[in-house]
Amino acid sequence: MTMPKYVAIAIDGPAGAGKTTQAKLLAKALGYTYVDTGALYRTLALHKVLAGQSDACLNYDSFPVVEELLDTAQITFGYNGQTDQRVYLNGRDVTNEIRTPEISAMASRLSAIPAVRAHLLDMQRNEALSGNVVMEGRDIGTVVLPDAQHKFYLTADPLIRAYRRGKEMREAEQTFDPVDLVKGIMERDYNDSHRETAPLKIAKGACVVDCSELTIKETTRTLLAIIALNNQPEA
Repeated sequence: MTMPKYVAIAIDGPAGAGKTTQAKLLAKALGYTYVDTGALYRTLALHKVLAGQSDACLNYDSFPVVEELLDTAQITFGYNGQTDQRVYLNGRDVTNEIRTPEISAMASRLSAIPAVRAHLLDMQRNEALSGNVVMEGRDIGTVVLPDAQHKFYLTADPLIRAYRRGKEMREAEQTFDPVDLVKGIMERDYNDSHRETAPLKIAKGACVVDCSELTIKETTRTLLAIIALNNQPEA
């Protein structure tokens, strides 16, 4: 029996570029399922915190320690509709708990560990085998779904990204230091782009979209226009 060929849209880019917002809007507009792969790494970081391990407690170079962390974390996705992705850690909904600067920083360091990426890779790819998806993260077009029909690299100026992230945190009633937020964005950019395993970079064939001066709606229209153009049959 031949498996159906589903459409995958991959959106990569640095922290705070608007990947989550745009992926959700594209999924809604196209009737696809939204998948936030970064939530896997954030959830693993939260699992470490809940286990009473500060960042200094985890030896990132110790395979047995990392293996134990992976073995005790059961991470699953759930969906309310196509775009409301919920993330569960050992059966508990932690969707809102994983959106803090501390968790994001830990997630970035965990994602640089080859064993962690290998452990989560199949789970990410399996999501794309179950239906049409819009998947966002750091290495979707380069590693997870290199054959995705549509690949984007969404970016923006670091200060603008920090401002947008701060706005999200205020709306979620989370406290933060603006200076630390900018510093964290720039540090994560460096860490993500310089790690040895699956570094953040522009995927082959990806369309780069700088949304520094675009509104959310303008960015969505731009992405949809590119998808429509790519879908046109060759003359």
